Amino acid sequence: MGKYDTATLRNFGIVAHNSAGKTSLVEAMLFDTGVTKKLGKVIDGSSVMDFEEEEIKRAMTLSASLNHCVWKGHNLNIVDTPGVSNFLHDTHRCLRVLGGAVVIVSAISGVKSQTRKIWEWCDKFEVPRIAFVNKMDRDRADFLKAVDDMEKSLGVRSAIVTMPIGAEAEFRGTIDLVKMRARLYEFNESGAFKEVDIPAELLDEAQRLHLQLVETVAEADDELMEKYLETETLSEADLLLGLREGTLTGVFTPVFCGSALANIGVRQLLDYIVACLPSPVDKGVQLGTLPGSEEIVERQPSEDAPFSAMVFKTINDPYAGKLSFARVYSGTLKTDTVVLNPLRDEKERVGHIFRMAGKEQQDIESAVAGEIVALPKLKYTATGDTLCDLQAPVLYEPLVPLKPIISFALLPAKKGEEDKIYTGLHKLMEEDPTLRVVRDEETHEMVLSGMGQVHLEVAVERLKRKYGADVSLKEPKVPYRETIRSNAEVQGKYKKQSGGRGQYGDVWLKVEPLSQGGGFEFVDKVVGGVVPRNYIPAVEKGVIEAMKKGPLTGSQMVDVRVTLFDGSHHSVDSSEMAFKVAGSMAYKKAIESCKPTLLEPIMNLEVTVPDDCMGDVIGDLTSRRGKVNGVEPQANAQMIKAEVPMAEVLRYAPELRSLTSDRGMFSMEFDKYEEVPSHQAAKILADLKTV
Repeated sequence: MGKYDTATLRNFGIVAHNSAGKTSLVEAMLFDTGVTKKLGKVIDGSSVMDFEEEEIKRAMTLSASLNHCVWKGHNLNIVDTPGVSNFLHDTHRCLRVLGGAVVIVSAISGVKSQTRKIWEWCDKFEVPRIAFVNKMDRDRADFLKAVDDMEKSLGVRSAIVTMPIGAEAEFRGTIDLVKMRARLYEFNESGAFKEVDIPAELLDEAQRLHLQLVETVAEADDELMEKYLETETLSEADLLLGLREGTLTGVFTPVFCGSALANIGVRQLLDYIVACLPSPVDKGVQLGTLPGSEEIVERQPSEDAPFSAMVFKTINDPYAGKLSFARVYSGTLKTDTVVLNPLRDEKERVGHIFRMAGKEQQDIESAVAGEIVALPKLKYTATGDTLCDLQAPVLYEPLVPLKPIISFALLPAKKGEEDKIYTGLHKLMEEDPTLRVVRDEETHEMVLSGMGQVHLEVAVERLKRKYGADVSLKEPKVPYRETIRSNAEVQGKYKKQSGGRGQYGDVWLKVEPLSQGGGFEFVDKVVGGVVPRNYIPAVEKGVIEAMKKGPLTGSQMVDVRVTLFDGSHHSVDSSEMAFKVAGSMAYKKAIESCKPTLLEPIMNLEVTVPDDCMGDVIGDLTSRRGKVNGVEPQANAQMIKAEVPMAEVLRYAPELRSLTSDRGMFSMEFDKYEEVPSHQAAKILADLKTV
């Protein structure tokens, strides 16, 4: 395949919730356009698009993959995106650079929460959409019910372009409401069909939906409306023009139907993808800024403009190295070219340019505005970065990764492999910016955070397969804190004599609680030089070290004021070390009578659930010692805002999924520390003693 013409390009993603049939639809498109000779199937692992071992094992898309084909003189770049909630972050990144989207709606289950979230992102990035009602050949398939659910759930106005002939086992084909012709398909996965007159028993319904389509399309354009009012009809060309206009402006969403798995209605869908979805030229000027300033810079979607692109995805292969997936916004990129990464102020040499076909790479000499390509072995560039012409710099708004929502501690299978683990995790985090790893200084655990338990399990599997680092997941320790609730004044005297120079340090400390969030405060009230000035910092250091391990759980102590008000010294035997030990001794003795108490981290939770699940979710949060602060209505959903102890939501993601039939979503972040109720503290302390 040679150089693309920007005006003939269609960059689009196939999006929906998991199991809606996204990958099956892409496989049918590749087969119908001659890219593949056999219809790939997810169920038997023969899919071209799901090629990672973890995807084949789970029979689901876990990472966006790309392919391309040609249909009736148009070049199509197709992105198969994940629909599992744990992996929607990859879909989010792709939507930032895509020109359009095909949203799949299941004829059986309708719209799920993941599709609603994706739809919101399409709105955010102004991505034009068309819809495909899939699985019309399956039991309980109901086309009009699925369309109605789409309209209500997504708040969209539909424009039905094709209607089914039959349903379930009686599904035989589709009726094109623009051409008013029927297609009867052969049920052999070939996609072959015969074009015939509309069956008599469906003619009335087809005419009703045709009139509805004409009225919907006419309302999208003033000239078409005027023509419709004059003639009470619109030609096929008028309808196609209006469908395109309505799709690009988002006035309505064209709806099609079929079966991806049986390869029915797919060629028809390809026709309308070409007709309705935008080319990069239609998307118009891309806006960025001049690096280092707020000056707006425009880039035209033309191969003659200065080169610019955005990297939206990164893949690391242990053998092939790093691949950076880039959407070219303007200009022409050629091999053996040096480009600028303005965010990092680094130059990158582009030695090769690949066009992706699933896991296969096709070497090409150049890429023009609108193309999606892969660039190997870029040294400094990460996901979200801009690449541009050295002489005409531009910086596009970087992609902001979604926040992780769940964390697990990593347990190495073998000792001494920490370096190998960190190296592998760094490579995985280059691919997936929503993965984060930290070394918890308090619990001394390596903690991996991500978008869900399955997300982290897949990351661990890839860590072992790609980089030979074997780890297991376990719940991380809760970073408790300790504080005090009363005052004490104590003496700490350290005196040691063992021949020669001895050690002597003597201090009196007052230890008292601070208000919540007060941290630590050290006050010097020594008078008369009873403790020499040069030893006072040593006393403070001894107290700070003693605070690292509280008396209850060995956790960091907080919200404490320590006042040094008296003491004594020896002219020969006193030293910094002696006063450091004395300060530590005094502090440890004081807190025994200061009513030490346990604090736990409290998380701010925002949980978005369907209306019918709200009561169950609020009840569950209450059972987790949560405090619901309010409920805000959303589109066909409710957002519950609550404060919940971290210990109660370490595994909240799978439990919320179970409560809401995978229709709920949540985010959480640390808010504050609060005292643990006495009965709960006793249970925590008992559990810790058994560990």
